[in-house]
Amino acid sequence: MEAFVTGATGLLGSNLVRALLAEGHSVRALVRSDLKAQRLLGGTGAELVYGDMADVRGLADALDGCDTVFHAAAYFRESYGPGDHWPALVAINVAGTLALAEAARARGVRRFVATSSAGIIGKKPDGRPGDEDTPPAPIARRNLYLKSKYSVAAGLRAMAPRPGLDIVQVLPGWMFGPFDAAPTASGRFVLDFLEGRLPWIPPGGISAVDARDVAAGMILAAERGRPGQRYILGGAFATLADVASALERVTGLPAPRRRPPYPLVLAFAALAQARARITGAEPRATVAGVRMMHAGLEVSSAKAERELGWRYRPLVETLRDEVLWYRSRGFAKDPAPTHADGPVPRAIRG
Repeated sequence: MEAFVTGATGLLGSNLVRALLAEGHSVRALVRSDLKAQRLLGGTGAELVYGDMADVRGLADALDGCDTVFHAAAYFRESYGPGDHWPALVAINVAGTLALAEAARARGVRRFVATSSAGIIGKKPDGRPGDEDTPPAPIARRNLYLKSKYSVAAGLRAMAPRPGLDIVQVLPGWMFGPFDAAPTASGRFVLDFLEGRLPWIPPGGISAVDARDVAAGMILAAERGRPGQRYILGGAFATLADVASALERVTGLPAPRRRPPYPLVLAFAALAQARARITGAEPRATVAGVRMMHAGLEVSSAKAERELGWRYRPLVETLRDEVLWYRSRGFAKDPAPTHADGPVPRAIRG
């Protein structure tokens, strides 16, 4: 296929570009930074297209000749910081996505695979994992990022019946994996673990998944997904303590044993955000992130497994590869001599 990938230097996008190329497809990769693009995609064979989702008209010509658009770009990590990010979330995640879909239709693109979020799926009334038909959890209506994803999902569903463009949505869980250069919140958690900067493990958890498996699921959605449908690519539910335990297995470094109560972690996040407003630095934790983990949302990927033939790997395998990637790229330093819970052995090199 002739594929156009947005968000090509992100965790999901960079893995998606590689997966498409590995299957023999041609890829045009939308990027904003030449330096980041060369660092993450240089030598892959992808055609780099420079543009911004804030200006879809400026990049629309690059869609000519493409038959599939994989939309992985989003205003994401910035929205978890202090301040009111709703205008930017609407401009990029909602209006930008709908404008891109319209531009794809106008230029003869056959299929549009849009990345949403499993965070907009709540639990079933009896507590079972939510599926594609489950209404959003209350937190999805309060969290501005998830609110933007819920809003654009409704817009894409409204567009789907119109002829000329097949629209399929995928809803990933919390993604881990190699090529998380930014890094995302999951990548920061891994790096903090490697450098002994996790004094304790917050409560809560969420469905976690390898970004490479999400990329594979997006390709399957392009090939086999039913037009107008949504597919959860959620992986398995994992608490943050589970993630830390898996990292301990992978690295030989001890995981923190302290488990502070939720109110204390929430207060810490609020203080971190207040400090970030003053200093301009990125907060170590955010209220939105803490609340999201505490919600403990678990989703079912049964529909994607049944209709697309999608599978996902164990989290420990994902984390092993992510740690190896960080160390090979010089992201992860040797840990500090001591951990908050005691001595720390030197990192085991991959």
